[in-house]
Amino acid sequence: MGINKQYILFDMDGTLTDSKQGILKSMQYAVKHFGIEVKDAELDAYSFFIGPPLRDGFRRFREIKEEDIETAVKKYREYYVPHGMFDNQIYEGIEHLLKSLKERGKTVILATSKNELFAKQILEHFGILKYFDFTVGAELDGSRSDKAEIILACLERIGLDKKPLTVMVGDRNHDITGAAKNNIESVGVLYGYGSFEELAQGEYKADYIVKTVGELTDLLL
Repeated sequence: MGINKQYILFDMDGTLTDSKQGILKSMQYAVKHFGIEVKDAELDAYSFFIGPPLRDGFRRFREIKEEDIETAVKKYREYYVPHGMFDNQIYEGIEHLLKSLKERGKTVILATSKNELFAKQILEHFGILKYFDFTVGAELDGSRSDKAEIILACLERIGLDKKPLTVMVGDRNHDITGAAKNNIESVGVLYGYGSFEELAQGEYKADYIVKTVGELTDLLL
């Protein structure tokens, strides 16, 4: 049985697109600047880097000091913009879902911790930006990167009184936490980069959990 929500907020990485390769290759390039070698065969172990704000990802490397975070971000983008951004693919069934939501008159919104400009370029590249009523993401300087802040910015645009009609869809705990802090329901997706434990057993828990894009489609429609 589906849920009747008018405003659907989507995370991007791990929810709409499988962006692991491009993000982790960019991270690999950036940390090399600090003498940290991450071999190709070890990349999957750094999936924690995907989803949360970029600067938070780098803070998990002990070798990178706080004063070096901005340099790490600069090196990341040095690779990401020409190479990593489009080393990416839409999950099968996502375009059908987005198209179906719009056909039913739903309001579809991107709520991502990724830089908003880059996110829009990726959606446009894959031909799905047209399904979004608007997008909200992080600024280049890292401001408004916390998912709770991003969701709040979305709610301010649609109206804070619309919370009961709004749901956040994402694959990581920060998506679920951000939704809970704004008093809206959330859907955790297991086809992305987060585990069941991350989505269902933390301080904040997803209201719904789905395993596939097909299950997500059934829930939202």
